[in-house]
Amino acid sequence: MSRSLDSWQFYNLAYGIDGNTAMYRATGKTQYMDRALLYVNNVVNNAKVSSSLPRSQFKDSYMGWASARSDTLGQEVPLFESYCWRYVTRMLRTIRETPALYNDSNYKSQYDRLLAFTERNMFEKWLRRGANSYIYRVNTHMASHWAYIAMDLSLMTTDSTKRAQYMTVFNNINRDMPNNTSSLRGQLRTSPVNANAYFWAAEWGSTRRPGQDVAHGNGVMAYLVEAHDAGMEWTDADMRKFVVTLNDVIWPSARKYANYVDGTGSGTGWFNDGLVKLGRYNAALQQRLETHSVGQNTQYYGNGALNAKLLGAGSAL
Repeated sequence: MSRSLDSWQFYNLAYGIDGNTAMYRATGKTQYMDRALLYVNNVVNNAKVSSSLPRSQFKDSYMGWASARSDTLGQEVPLFESYCWRYVTRMLRTIRETPALYNDSNYKSQYDRLLAFTERNMFEKWLRRGANSYIYRVNTHMASHWAYIAMDLSLMTTDSTKRAQYMTVFNNINRDMPNNTSSLRGQLRTSPVNANAYFWAAEWGSTRRPGQDVAHGNGVMAYLVEAHDAGMEWTDADMRKFVVTLNDVIWPSARKYANYVDGTGSGTGWFNDGLVKLGRYNAALQQRLETHSVGQNTQYYGNGALNAKLLGAGSAL
């Protein structure tokens, strides 16, 4: 996937980057960080100048990739890139916040190169191409990817002007979308079926049931958990409500999974990309997740291991 030249392949590659970064954070074993870096370096090394991509709709000087998926054939697709890149920035932030990596010339040189690429050819590229279209996206989960990227970049950049841009995007998506009537914070309501849980709809300004589908809700949760742990915007009280949302509403009993966050519909039980990360806050939920049979892959095991480490360090709410 990382060598494919096809940005649609990066969508699923994201899970491998996240899983290996989480496993490094859980174990400190550099084999996992090296694998995540291998994937990201492969992707970056195969980027092309937009003007050289035959079917690009932009044809500018930024670096990127064309999609090979039939409905977006040859186009540059912000969703595919941002879906992957939230985990690239999380990997980079792990290097930045780990002295054993950041002070190692091998990791530092890769960090510097990949951060510079990200600042220009991910964030700046899509911001300048049109923030209202490509960053302040049409629903909660797509916008959350950009809040995640902006947050991570704000914690790494040494440029005060860039940091201000990143924080503007971060705050706008959380609190005041410039092109919509709501925000991530504005979407949240008390669950109609459990007063201790959250309910939200994916469409900005909507409060209609059944609300956000669980599959895409994972993407929202992946961001919110990391923002909470960075001490930015999202609180312990928020996380307690999300734990109840998963533990009691979405997953009320073994092998019974809702398709929507109001507890309705029949879902798959795939929690890997975000909901699984709530296990770091609640030991009982983590124990349930350790017996969960759906989606047992690198991302699931990596984040399960990280949950266990963080619980041991006192992250329970």
